Amino acid sequence: MLILNIMPKKELQGKNNLKKIFVLDTSVILYDHDAINNFQEHDVAIPVLVLEELDNFKSGNETRNFEARNFLRLIDKASKSNLINKWFSLKKNSLGKFKVVLDEQPKKINAEKLFGEGKFDNRILNAALVLKEENPKCKVILVSKDICLRLKAKSLDLYAEDYETGKIKNVDELYTGSTTLTNFSLTAIDELKNTGVVSAADLDLPFTDSNHFYILKNKKKTVTAFYEQTGKNLRLIHQESVFNIFPRNAEQAFAIDALLNPAIKLVTIQGNAGTGKTLLALASALEQRKDFRQIYITRPIVPLSNKDIGFLPGDVKAKVDPYMAPIWDNLKFIRDQFINDDKMLFKIDELIRTEKIEIAPLAFIRGRTITKIFFIVDEAQNLTPHEIKTIISRAGEHTKIIFTGDIYQIDTPYLDSESNGLSYLIENAKKHPLYAHITLQKGERSELANLATSLL
Repeated sequence: MLILNIMPKKELQGKNNLKKIFVLDTSVILYDHDAINNFQEHDVAIPVLVLEELDNFKSGNETRNFEARNFLRLIDKASKSNLINKWFSLKKNSLGKFKVVLDEQPKKINAEKLFGEGKFDNRILNAALVLKEENPKCKVILVSKDICLRLKAKSLDLYAEDYETGKIKNVDELYTGSTTLTNFSLTAIDELKNTGVVSAADLDLPFTDSNHFYILKNKKKTVTAFYEQTGKNLRLIHQESVFNIFPRNAEQAFAIDALLNPAIKLVTIQGNAGTGKTLLALASALEQRKDFRQIYITRPIVPLSNKDIGFLPGDVKAKVDPYMAPIWDNLKFIRDQFINDDKMLFKIDELIRTEKIEIAPLAFIRGRTITKIFFIVDEAQNLTPHEIKTIISRAGEHTKIIFTGDIYQIDTPYLDSESNGLSYLIENAKKHPLYAHITLQKGERSELANLATSLL
């Protein structure tokens, strides 16, 4: 829900508590088609230009097309016996009302005269300014995912804010999936080393409501362990290789453990570039190739200069190959680990040739049911919460889904570290017994790459 400062009705009527009218732009609707129902007792309006923009998005198989269609259906259903250019209730007994603001010119400040005519953004600003003139006793607030549009609004003395639903606050404190404990029970450490598993019932552990990884220390003794939420046990973790890829730190060993654990069906790996997210996921998939019908590696395509891949020359493969190159690079790196093993090289090539390994853009799998597939979604920080939900809801029996990404490297203009789908998933799935997460802190690509990450 959008977090608002809601006051009792009597206080709302006070001079300092004006009734609010929220004006939503197209970016908000494409992020969440149900956004108009998330403003409690306040009124919500959209400029008629938003309907025109949504008409351009209604065709297609991407999530934004789904959001556009669903919003148009929602308004059509709610307005059966109403004129949409007049205030009406979207739901029975709802306190807030809804309307579409026509393309009118404000009498005082005109955004088109200030910023230029013909641009949809400036006409959307004018719609909000018209509402402000018509409702002097209300506080009109423009809600947009577009930072520049919000800044323009504020320059026109219009209140403006981001759409808050689905945002994760304090992402710098986002769940990391692992904890280091010092002065831990020496008895428990010794028992873990000897037996591999100890009961956590009498141990003072944080995060006992989640599957969680630990580095446990006491003086010169250190062990790495996994706390199983269901069994309430600590299990010893050995730093072992996976498909000839060796973990270089404890967090990478944790990631491998989660990726190989058959009881964990959903894994997220978050970290900076060069921490090994995609490489570990792909190596773990290959290690378990016999347990799954197919290994599917994908990533969302963020169009260059706001142009779709259709603008690129060549056939479909030629269009998408530049976007998929990092995944192919990781596969080549794994293949190079078997450079002296002709039999394994042949097996890897055969997996690609027979499409046992498939690498394709995320848009190509929309509508498919993912059954008995090891499914890796790279660059998941470029997905919305709804897109994440849609992917997981496609999972059939015996499927494992992996999301990897860096929440601080967003390539799409209407998402940030707080509103992207990866952050949303980490925060909301952390207590589920089928889920495990690990944040990779240390870059392992090269010392030069680490320099760029830490200093530049």
